[in-house]
Amino acid sequence: MNPGSMRPYVDSGASMNAMTEPLLFKQGERELVSFATQPSNYQHWTLSVHGDVARLKLDINEDGGILPGYKLKLNSYDLGVDIELHDAINRVRFEHPQVKVVVFESGKEKIWCSGANIYMLGLSTHGWKVNFCKFTNETRNGLEDSSRNDGLKSLASVTGACAGGGYELALACDRIVMVDDRSSTVSLPEVPLLGVLPGTGGLTRITDKRKVRRDLADIFCTTSEGVRADRARDWKLIDALAKPQQFEQLVAHEIDALRAQSTRGGEVNGIALTPLQATIDDAGYHYSTVQALVDREARIATITVSAPAALVESTPDAIEAAGASWWPLRLARELDDLILNLRTNELETGTWVIQTRGDVNKLMLADAVLDQHKNHWLVRETVGALRRTLARLDVTSRSLIALVDAGSCFAGTFYELALACDRIYMLDLPDAPTASGPAGAASQSSAPTLQLNAGNFGRYPAVNGLTRLQTRFNEDETTIAQLQGLQDAPLRADQALGLGLVTLTPDDIDWDDEIRIMLEERASLSPDALTGMEASLRFPGKETMETRVFSRLSAWQNWIFIRPNAVGAEGALKLFGTGKKPKFDWRRI
Repeated sequence: MNPGSMRPYVDSGASMNAMTEPLLFKQGERELVSFATQPSNYQHWTLSVHGDVARLKLDINEDGGILPGYKLKLNSYDLGVDIELHDAINRVRFEHPQVKVVVFESGKEKIWCSGANIYMLGLSTHGWKVNFCKFTNETRNGLEDSSRNDGLKSLASVTGACAGGGYELALACDRIVMVDDRSSTVSLPEVPLLGVLPGTGGLTRITDKRKVRRDLADIFCTTSEGVRADRARDWKLIDALAKPQQFEQLVAHEIDALRAQSTRGGEVNGIALTPLQATIDDAGYHYSTVQALVDREARIATITVSAPAALVESTPDAIEAAGASWWPLRLARELDDLILNLRTNELETGTWVIQTRGDVNKLMLADAVLDQHKNHWLVRETVGALRRTLARLDVTSRSLIALVDAGSCFAGTFYELALACDRIYMLDLPDAPTASGPAGAASQSSAPTLQLNAGNFGRYPAVNGLTRLQTRFNEDETTIAQLQGLQDAPLRADQALGLGLVTLTPDDIDWDDEIRIMLEERASLSPDALTGMEASLRFPGKETMETRVFSRLSAWQNWIFIRPNAVGAEGALKLFGTGKKPKFDWRRI
């Protein structure tokens, strides 16, 4: 099966369960990718935990590609390998809270990881390649996010050739150590060998994170054979090296140093990340807290996110007892899985409409619990999961439209969903009462409101390091201070519009027509132009390593991946391994 033949699912319903379903499965005539797995299903990674150290060993089954048509030789990876890695890191976060350091190792002799499988890339369509790169990079970003915010440190223990995406995984770690055996190397060989770029942040991380000088980086990225340990250390490509006889001692020393930096750990038990239950049917994707109804003809997915139906557990013991069923964690996992499913399996569905439903009071109380127990390990990790999920939404190449209508509960964490959108439309019902009462539940006759709380002022920084309110208002601190004074106050449409918290506020007479026309106009525009425009507008002002990685992925890698010099019949990527030399169009564009 060619990776590019993935199409939207349009057949009868079925349930996905990580304990029984493969990563690629058939639904009627369609094939879908599932992002749900667990350690007993891993083909490529081994996770072992010893005290406060977890070890993730990469020993790729070369016959275990997610699709047929290629072998994963030389510890090269495809999407299935990264799905396992994504799951394994989450297992460490939630099932092993005592772990302070994750060590990445290779299970093969003289090869650490040779990066993304080139033959897989050669078979893949453009969309598969770019989406594969995006998910892979998000997993690496998530590793850095856990180090920065939650104290989970990581060490790349490099023994053997470490190339391309393999070195990009090492770059995402806090420290890189390498055995000095005269054969182990690090390299980013994509430019000289394949005519493309390192697709998961390599160029950005060596300059922005490791501070490699530009001229040395130029040599490194145009040299296919790689750099050995001594030069790699001198050029800042790694942190430390040791001869084979002393290498285990060096790794132990680095683990001790990272352990001292970690804020995780203690005598606590983790929780089991039980399999998600999702039903896929003709209409879309259905979970307990979120669902997406997909109109494939109109190319629109309507995503509904639901507030908790009951008060969430609010004491540490009760939160831990709830485990993976605790509503905030369940929401984070289900929303993240939904985003990944829609991005991968619904390529032509270019507009996502986000709406919310439920009791705003219960939602605000759930947010209050996150604040009250923010230092509790499970709450901290849950906030991290929500933070990374919202960041995944930020960089999704879809038009995102929030609809604040009757029955909505865009408050606190849920308002972050709206802030991630390109536009926010709010229904104006000037003569209707504001929802009130013991339960605070909105009705179809009540005017929708927005509510801010502490979650909107620092709990969920976006990939640019700013809150979404700071991003929306271009870091206007006067406006942010004004909004902080309005926390917990229900804001009706006219107030929200005056404060700049929404885009437009049609009344009930015009609402249906305005929303319909807006969505039809959006669907008529070039998806390529929209992807570029949205990526350019979403992160104004300051940039971070993460925003540069994603902007370059959306622009330069997107462009290079469709150029004949890379993927034409005589392009470098297509001819790799054949013994033939590529024929380039030498004109600079």
